Amino acid sequence: MTMRYLNADGAFDSETTRLLGLAFEAACRKLEASGQSAEPAHAGLTRELLAKRIIARARRGERNHDRLVEAALGHALGPNVVSGPWITSKTA
Repeated sequence: MTMRYLNADGAFDSETTRLLGLAFEAACRKLEASGQSAEPAHAGLTRELLAKRIIARARRGERNHDRLVEAALGHALGPNVVSGPWITSKTA
């Protein structure tokens, strides 16, 4: 039986939603740790952009935590800053 990641209305299932939340939190932590986080006035917009990048990648079928985080941060930080052991520490 094929697993469905999107419901008929286009929403993600609960496990995928949990995965996306974990990826979003990891991307936010990594951005903050990099010292390149946005000024407070732009922090909301930056977080929204990270979330949109994760969702867009997930809608194309990506479910790997590390790649979701990398997709969110790739443009902001570049590939040398994005990779690292922090990515694999998935907290529930």
